[in-house]
Amino acid sequence: MPKLVHASPKYRKHRASGQAVVTINGRDFYLGPYGTKASRREYDRLIAEWLANGRRLIDDGPDADLTVVELIAAYLRFAKAYYRHKSPRGTEVDDIIRAVRPLKEMYGETAAKDFSPKRLKAIRQRWVDAGNARAYINKQASRIIRVFRWGVEEEMVPASTLHALEAVAKLKRGHTAARETEPVRPVDDATIEATLPFLPEVVRDMVQFQRLTGCRPGEVCLLRPCDVDRSDDVWLYRPMQHKTEHHGKARIIPIGPKAQDVLRKYLLRPAELFCFSPKESEARRRFLEHQARTTPMSCGNAPGTNRQSRPKRTAGDAYTTSSYRRAIHRACEKAKVEKWGPNRLRHAAATEIRRNFDIEAARTVLGHSTSKVTEVYAEQDIRKAMEVARQIG
Repeated sequence: MPKLVHASPKYRKHRASGQAVVTINGRDFYLGPYGTKASRREYDRLIAEWLANGRRLIDDGPDADLTVVELIAAYLRFAKAYYRHKSPRGTEVDDIIRAVRPLKEMYGETAAKDFSPKRLKAIRQRWVDAGNARAYINKQASRIIRVFRWGVEEEMVPASTLHALEAVAKLKRGHTAARETEPVRPVDDATIEATLPFLPEVVRDMVQFQRLTGCRPGEVCLLRPCDVDRSDDVWLYRPMQHKTEHHGKARIIPIGPKAQDVLRKYLLRPAELFCFSPKESEARRRFLEHQARTTPMSCGNAPGTNRQSRPKRTAGDAYTTSSYRRAIHRACEKAKVEKWGPNRLRHAAATEIRRNFDIEAARTVLGHSTSKVTEVYAEQDIRKAMEVARQIG
């Protein structure tokens, strides 16, 4: 079979007229006298517009024959480039892929312009029947709408399709059969201490660092030596990426003495490498297993001999928020305690700061713009209310 290539249409000479011509999507465009600067500029303009529009002509307008699966494929190409900075492996892209999977399965061959609110509701009901939570379903439905909004922006889908989908109201609490989730609560220190012995050393230090600093899970995963300013007694960590950077906001995380003690041994590496590495954690685990080996070296497998030459999954250079959470969940199962995730460490730190200082201090440490957002993380200390009731009630 011939090799598939992504070459651009060629600049050619039309012999009968002597003009330059380029054929794009089956249409001939005459550019002016062959070989002139003006014809070259016109050629460059047409090709640039064609590439920017996903190899479609701008004046074609919405494609009546464009199917949903073709729209999904075009959007995923865009999303993988747009969201590549979110994390080492792009968790937002993974969420988008999960959101469009039922869209592709149920309506992949449907014309994109014909995708209607009723069809969106059918996908949403599929999520409800699968037992997904209401908040999760609303987020995934909004991602599907985002696909069609991008399609309208790129003139691939008529605006009327998007307007109809945006009229679909989100699922409301108490008015749907979708499962409700409990608010994220702080994890108590006793549960953390019971879990720590069952965590790999690297993940154990990540947990302790996050509990002491109150940073986000993604921020602890992306920590590098070059991001830490150690010129003062309190170190300052400026993440290379963070949640609100697209709003033009800076993020600075103070690192106190206790957190410094946890982090110090991970700073003795090249400045651009991630401090908390799954590769190092896996190598450490295998080393400890080898040290505990009871079978003589003359018997059984030598280290590394029973490994696949091309495994489907390998340890990466940095943890993702998902792999970080899964490591904690596995340790919770071994410790036989309630499962908790890294976000609850942030809530625990915020609550402690609010109790010992005030809501404004918690807002500053967590990096929120307003204390209203901080109140979601830093729960009120009920003991203060109990003391008031004890005295006046």
